[in-house]
Amino acid sequence: MEMKLAENIRRFRKERSLTQEQLAEVLMVTAGAVYKWEAGLSVPDIALIVEMADFFDTSVDALLGYTLRDNHVDAIVKRMRECRRRKDREGLAEAEKALKRYPHSFQIVKESAAIFRAFGIECKDKAMLHRALELLERSRLLLDQNTDPEINDQTICAKIAETYLGLDEVDKGIELMKQNNAGGLFNSKIGNTLAQIDRAEEAAPYLSEAMVKLTADLCNIVSGYMNVFGQRRDFASAEAILDWGVDVLSGLRMDGKPNFFDKVNSAFLAAKAQVQFEAGDADAARESLIKAKEYAEFFDASPSYDESDIRFIDRIEGASVHDDIGATAMDAIQSVVDEYEKEAFTALWNSIKEETDQ
Repeated sequence: MEMKLAENIRRFRKERSLTQEQLAEVLMVTAGAVYKWEAGLSVPDIALIVEMADFFDTSVDALLGYTLRDNHVDAIVKRMRECRRRKDREGLAEAEKALKRYPHSFQIVKESAAIFRAFGIECKDKAMLHRALELLERSRLLLDQNTDPEINDQTICAKIAETYLGLDEVDKGIELMKQNNAGGLFNSKIGNTLAQIDRAEEAAPYLSEAMVKLTADLCNIVSGYMNVFGQRRDFASAEAILDWGVDVLSGLRMDGKPNFFDKVNSAFLAAKAQVQFEAGDADAARESLIKAKEYAEFFDASPSYDESDIRFIDRIEGASVHDDIGATAMDAIQSVVDEYEKEAFTALWNSIKEETDQ
């Protein structure tokens, strides 16, 4: 609930071209009293509010500027999220009021936990972190109300684990993340935490698996964005995202040895050539295809699908690399060329193969 009585008294008075002294005379109070009302230093009693509303020919509600806030669950959650985003500590009081109003609402409990956890970590306030823990545990009991597919018991346990880390209960946090690490969801966090407490050998396998997942995700993201930008005819952005992907993956080459990402880069560079050709720059497309062929020949001369040939990655038990871009890196380029279905582009690629093969 919000009230704007002070500014409304001032506004209604000025609309009628009255001074504070003149309004005071009408209401039989002192000019100082009117000044305090308009400054928000004091509030007139209810009888005077009714009298003023009558004098200004308005309703008491309008004079008060009374606005009833939306206190439905969705509206409260939205306000709390906004407070968290702005780092407004008023959100903490909002959370406590919401918990009293809706103690069994999953949305309210979860969002309240988030705001206590955020401020607790930021301020290193253990009381807030313990409150967050309590609410996170409560939210697990209310999970049957959840409709967000990105939230489940595993993700809530991760928040609990991270809260333990904020409380310096590191072993508890690591163990909880390990117990809920299906699909390697928390590998990077586990690895980073172990490394920070001087348990490097234990950390390395988790970080290696996280790196493998990260690079696989990167390949999908780059490929996806390239197609998005291509459909938008935003060729500059398509070329830029492919360049970024090639640069990142090139940095994973170790001691001049080929690795699987050289094969991926040959396909990315062929895709870059396709984008350049579509944009009308055949010369740039030619240069990209020549570079793609260089990557492909480097990989195909000594193909490696061993994850330990990738920089920063240790051998991962049971790991293997598979792809659908072709048996060789040259096949991967050919696949990109064939999918484009442009005779002129295919002719350009064939001419490059013939020139460099001579």
